[in-house]
Amino acid sequence: MIKNKKTNNRKKIMICLSGGQDSATVLAWAIKNFDVVETVSFSYNQRHDVELEHAKKLSNIANVNHTILHVNTLKEIGNSALLNKVEKIKKGTNNLPTSFVPGRNLIFSLYASALAYKKGFKHIGLGVCEMDYSGYPDCRDETIKSMEETIKKGFNYDIHIHTPLMWLTKSKIIKLMKKLNKIKWYKYTHTCYNPNKEGISCGECPACKIRIKGFKEAGYIDPIKYQIKIDWGDCKRI
Repeated sequence: MIKNKKTNNRKKIMICLSGGQDSATVLAWAIKNFDVVETVSFSYNQRHDVELEHAKKLSNIANVNHTILHVNTLKEIGNSALLNKVEKIKKGTNNLPTSFVPGRNLIFSLYASALAYKKGFKHIGLGVCEMDYSGYPDCRDETIKSMEETIKKGFNYDIHIHTPLMWLTKSKIIKLMKKLNKIKWYKYTHTCYNPNKEGISCGECPACKIRIKGFKEAGYIDPIKYQIKIDWGDCKRI
């Protein structure tokens, strides 16, 4: 059977979708800029595993195929507050929060690239950035560029890792989502490391604080619920 040449040349991208604010924005960006979009999420025994339900919901809203890959080795290695519900998330060694999971984004990039390779995709999308973040070294631009080169050589495959949010603050990311006409998607996102049994965000962990600050600076009220009362001042609803 002769394959359709035009179909083969369509731009295809695999988005690493955590279910959070940033990866949801990258998903919206990808839908505008690529012909075929799929998402991949990772179940790694994270304390906030409710994010996987949000990733599934976002994928359904965007009408894209969603895959969940299981990475049990991160739990086995341990030593991160993000992998248990007992240890407090606070400032740890090397000025990194105890939520840091060594190699997490590198592993996710590698696995997403492997999935993309198998499906014939040549593009990967990540929601990492160097501006308003917790200081994770595997979110840095130089790290991602190095990872891209390593994957290209290791796979012998011309794959590209896109990080459209790399140099944007949280407020600028929100404004980008507004420009993409998908800002209402944020209602279905989850960022919090310490949600309660109902999945409601705590409003006090580092991830929540960065998110709330971004919405305030952007001038919008975050559409998700918090366990604590947030003073949104003059911010408007999305």
